[in-house]
Amino acid sequence: MPLNVDLHSHSFHSDGVLPPAQVAARARAQGVDWWALSDHDETSGLAEAAAAARELGLGFIPGVEVSVTFCERTIHVLGLNIDPDQPDLRAGLAGIRCSRFERAEIIAERLRECGIADAYEGALRHVDNPELIGRVHFARHLLEQGHCKSLQQAFDRYLGEGKRAFVPMRWPKLESVVPWIRAAGGKAVIAHPGRYRYTPQQFDALFDAFKAQGGVGLEVVSSGHTPAQCRHYARVAQACGFQASRGSDFHAPGIPHTELGRVPPLPDGLTPVWQDWI
Repeated sequence: MPLNVDLHSHSFHSDGVLPPAQVAARARAQGVDWWALSDHDETSGLAEAAAAARELGLGFIPGVEVSVTFCERTIHVLGLNIDPDQPDLRAGLAGIRCSRFERAEIIAERLRECGIADAYEGALRHVDNPELIGRVHFARHLLEQGHCKSLQQAFDRYLGEGKRAFVPMRWPKLESVVPWIRAAGGKAVIAHPGRYRYTPQQFDALFDAFKAQGGVGLEVVSSGHTPAQCRHYARVAQACGFQASRGSDFHAPGIPHTELGRVPPLPDGLTPVWQDWI
């Protein structure tokens, strides 16, 4: 029976809701054999995650999910099996968190103009690290205060692209981020490619640029992918010579399709990104 490997999850150190130790315990309870915590632009939860995993007998891969701008859109690159104390990576992530903080202040002002006061303070109640405040924390505040009936509605009404409180963010480029991950001893993996609204030509440019910078992996199996997308990105991984990864993108309990360890196995014929570690 193949190992149950889940290399994409989040704690309350970014936009998840559970502390790292509880994410580890949940992964173990769901039958995960090897697990990665990959918070957005932040590694402060990794020490707790590693300690909890050791205590549980759970294999652990330290990770991070880094925000990147490519072709004027945001994508996410996973850094897996990283050294979180590597100076280039630490400095790069610190710069991203500073930019997140500045954007949050503008989002709060836009919401105030929509008649929603104290949104910044409200969003802060939903985040462990103020430097990592993001749109999902504002969405949780809007839901809590009755301004919307779901998190998705908060994005549809206020926070999504083109809406009144949407504030675009210019993240670092691939040619910066992939070298940070490599310097930290990790493998760079494009997360959930099925979420990105690129043309076929732009996807080709992304995969070429990523590989040229030393990126090695593609998250073929993700909770955000349909079965057809999993098959498609399996073919892409084979054609481009990428290793393949698998992850739930877990953020919170109660969302069945993003539960830890519950995504399908990798399709046959792919080289797992974890082959050198497990």
